[in-house]
Amino acid sequence: MVDTVESSTEAEPVGVHERPADRPLFRVHESEIAPDRRRGGELRTLLSPRNAGSVSGFLGVARLRPGERIAEHYHPYSEEFLYVADGDLTVDLDGEPWSLDRGSALLIPPGTRHRLRNEGSEPVRVIFQLGPLAPRPELGHVDTESATTPEPDSGGGR
Repeated sequence: MVDTVESSTEAEPVGVHERPADRPLFRVHESEIAPDRRRGGELRTLLSPRNAGSVSGFLGVARLRPGERIAEHYHPYSEEFLYVADGDLTVDLDGEPWSLDRGSALLIPPGTRHRLRNEGSEPVRVIFQLGPLAPRPELGHVDTESATTPEPDSGGGR
């Protein structure tokens, strides 16, 4: 037997101003997330579909020590919002450097190649948010360079 529900124009409206029952609240502290250093610097994805059940994007924090960078990449489906919480940051956008100081925010459109660099003498802390999500996680991020820079050839050979 199939249950059916009749609808009427006089029915009570759905509670659009209420949190859906299947969407629990989620809180996390930065110290609870292991750092990811694969792309350079220290990335911590704080809120994501994986841990918080988010459906529209994700939020994180990046930390760069002096001289560190996050390798160039782009997001085919998502725009990225950056907010510099501490320090001075250089962001290369399609090869053009942009300087951001503490308190600055930047919107990076989908498909824009970008690299984050700390050229200063103080640590940098950047808050990032991306959305919307890509159709599948493996499609959300495209690396265009390696996180490590090869050591210069000293010509010593063997």
